[in-house]
Amino acid sequence: MPLRPARCYTQQEKPPYTRKEYIQGVPPPKITKYTMGNPKGVYRYAVKLIATTRCVIRHNALEAARVAAHRYLSTSVGETNFFLVVKKYPHHVLRENKMLAFAGADRLQDGMRLAFGKPIGVAAIASPGDEIMVVYVNNEKDVENAKEALRRAESKLPEAYRIEVEELAVRNG
Repeated sequence: MPLRPARCYTQQEKPPYTRKEYIQGVPPPKITKYTMGNPKGVYRYAVKLIATTRCVIRHNALEAARVAAHRYLSTSVGETNFFLVVKKYPHHVLRENKMLAFAGADRLQDGMRLAFGKPIGVAAIASPGDEIMVVYVNNEKDVENAKEALRRAESKLPEAYRIEVEELAVRNG
């Protein structure tokens, strides 16, 4: 069975569920790396993708956003001239109580009310003001490329975000 649409999970009705010791077989997050680029560089600017609403971001949406941002940055800025960090980690276990609906049935299976459900994935819960991704760059022209990369990443995520640029204090010597 394919994944349900993201709209099924972007709002949270229940409290976050992170107790993996009570759930057997939680699938691992699809995110392979949380940091990309050159971590040893000295950077002057931090370009941040910040959530403006409370939402639930599935792990596959975070991975798609990371891939989109990294692909744009590595071609436009160069692999050694930026440092991309995914700040949110998917802890929240998504559960689904699967119902049977098959051809020829004159009614849907009702099932048990308030069932706990089986884990189908994990998600990160973002509150307003939370940083989702941060790109560190060194010069002014790369700030525009970092903004464009985060704009492309934002299109892969649910709900609304804003992009902020922060100038970092650079230490001499």
